[in-house]
Amino acid sequence: MATNRQTTLGVIIGNRDFFPDKLVAEARKEVIELFAKLNIIPIMLSDADTKLGGVETFSDAQKCATLFKAHEASIEGILVVLPNFGDEKGVAETIQWSGLKVPVLVQAYPDDLDKMDVVNRRDAWCGKISVCNNLYQFGIKYSLTSQHVCALNNPIFEKDLLEFTSVCKVVTGLKNLRIGAIGARPTAFNTVRYSEKILQRNGISVTTVDLSEILGNANKLTANDPLVKDRIEKILGYANKGNTPNEALIQIAKLDIVLNDFMQENSLDATAIQCWTSLQKNYGCNVCTSMSMMSENMLPSACEVDVTGTLSMYAMQLASGTPSALVDWNNNYATDQSKVVLFHCGNWAKHFLPDITISNAPILGTSVGTENTYGALDGRTPAMPLTYGRITTDDTKGIIKAYIGEGELTNDALATFGNRAVAQIDNLNGLMNYVCKNGFEHHVVMNASKTASVLKESFENYLGWDTYLHA
Repeated sequence: MATNRQTTLGVIIGNRDFFPDKLVAEARKEVIELFAKLNIIPIMLSDADTKLGGVETFSDAQKCATLFKAHEASIEGILVVLPNFGDEKGVAETIQWSGLKVPVLVQAYPDDLDKMDVVNRRDAWCGKISVCNNLYQFGIKYSLTSQHVCALNNPIFEKDLLEFTSVCKVVTGLKNLRIGAIGARPTAFNTVRYSEKILQRNGISVTTVDLSEILGNANKLTANDPLVKDRIEKILGYANKGNTPNEALIQIAKLDIVLNDFMQENSLDATAIQCWTSLQKNYGCNVCTSMSMMSENMLPSACEVDVTGTLSMYAMQLASGTPSALVDWNNNYATDQSKVVLFHCGNWAKHFLPDITISNAPILGTSVGTENTYGALDGRTPAMPLTYGRITTDDTKGIIKAYIGEGELTNDALATFGNRAVAQIDNLNGLMNYVCKNGFEHHVVMNASKTASVLKESFENYLGWDTYLHA
């Protein structure tokens, strides 16, 4: 189930002149009650604007479209309600005239077998088909409920509506997304190459900066600077310092200040940072703690300048309302063919690490000196629901593509360091075959939710991205 967050939806209540009008009045009342329950703000005609607040004529469609235009900045999606057959053309014309390019959900009421007389029958089963046919002809993308007809007060529709609001969050949230690429891609990581041009064509901008500028500004700060002292307190309030030396904490704090300033100055929503191995050699610490704090605060950050990795993190947090983490598909779990070890040096959001401690990175330390890797986090992720996936640019084909799926994070024993988890996924070998055959990266994103269907609908239907849902 998607997280219940406040959403604003435009509402079109369809009507047809030779069907009972009272059904429209009843539906409008039910919309108001349901939206209040689910923390959704409705933008819809009043019963003073049109007959019972429904859309039946071209004049009604114009009035509704004008209302939607006036609230364009806040409307994230449109719900079409069909208490009876509805006026198929009026619905499509409303959306077209409004100019809104947002997700659309089409709902239709079921008939009762004992109310099939002229004064009670709905025929919305048939009307929904006609409305969808017109939306298709107009080139308007739309979503369907899990049951062809389903009353607004049915718990099944309530679940559908909450999932739809999450789709709206993903689709609208990825429009005009701004990602910061901080530093150059590490030479050894060809796997994280991507196309800025393809992303830009999809409304996703990348702002770059040389790592030397960030480090230069960080080195201008001193241990006695009030900003640095304040930032150290925030870091210690976020995670246990463990055995991290005070000198390393100062370096971590200075870097965190500069990174946050860069994000604010450029209105960035997410970052991908060069961490391997320039930071350790030229500055003397890991940036993992800062990345974890940003991700926890819903400003996802990926290492190794993995821009499409942080894009994947952002999409998943939009779907669930909770932080995401970039991980490696890292190790087999003994001989269990359904389990895999997920690992990274230590930049996962605190959301995944109840035992979070600031530490160092032993693997990286073998080449740059362990004393230069403080700032990596240590912690084990306990059992949680799991949605995993990855967005990437396929430069040869000129497209964005993705894979997504669901599983479980488990409490299976795992004696190692860094950020770590065990995931259980059905047909894991089949998934790995798909990842390898289709040229995806070794990085994947995890989110503690069950939102794969939301992501598939968002990516495939509304954004037009090739999307594989693993089953």
